[in-house]
Amino acid sequence: MSVEHASMRIIEGYAHGGTDLAADEVWAVEAHLEACRVCRDRLSAVVSARVPAMASLVDTVWSGLEPQLAVTATMPRGRRWSAPLSRWMTPTMVPWLAMVMGVTLLALLLDLSDTGSGEVSLVLLLAPVLPVLGVAASWSRGLDPAYELTASVPRAGLYLVLRRTASVLGVVVPVLLVGGWVTGVMVAQWLLPCLAFTSTTLALGGVVGVTRAAVVLSTVWAGMVVAPTLATSRATFALQTDGLPAWGLILAIGIGVVIARRGAYTVLGAHR
Repeated sequence: MSVEHASMRIIEGYAHGGTDLAADEVWAVEAHLEACRVCRDRLSAVVSARVPAMASLVDTVWSGLEPQLAVTATMPRGRRWSAPLSRWMTPTMVPWLAMVMGVTLLALLLDLSDTGSGEVSLVLLLAPVLPVLGVAASWSRGLDPAYELTASVPRAGLYLVLRRTASVLGVVVPVLLVGGWVTGVMVAQWLLPCLAFTSTTLALGGVVGVTRAAVVLSTVWAGMVVAPTLATSRATFALQTDGLPAWGLILAIGIGVVIARRGAYTVLGAHR
């Protein structure tokens, strides 16, 4: 693929079903065709000239759809603002994100009222797992009724996973930033574990499914960090500044695994 347009080899390979193309080439040309009229016209010409069976199928489908399109009501103008938003999140994410923000604000109120966990801020204690809940909701087979359709679109793989993860972090991180500032917790002290847990969830999600990974990691965090901290009112090593290099290493490893296994997010198993 060239910088501006798909090469003729890729166009012809895609027209014949993409069996001779690498997976990343298929993904790239499908994403490119969404925005490039020139390459769509080139693809149409190749299909018409060299794949007559496909051209006949397209004509048959179009002849059946065209009469229905003429009588189908168009989307109201006032609702078109939601189209860009739907590329970043699903309706199922909204209540989960609202719950995450509610839990964060409750933890902040408990910290300010000195009824939390002693010397350890509840905001710091919950920061690593809060984004994980939103990520799990945004990529859950059980919560998304359109998961099969979602997983089959051209950019359903890592591209969509990262978009939805970014939308979750875009909501959760500012709330945590305010909570950390009010309670006096260092930004790095909650941000690094937050990002490390999120990247690890995605990395493990490529193997067992994002939702299962979120449940497993949240359970581990609750058992190994939250419970001992609440019981002793003392910060464990995971919550201390000395543990920040370890969190940075976990974050780097998680990102590396996600990149190395980027093809795993194109299958329905990632929705488990």
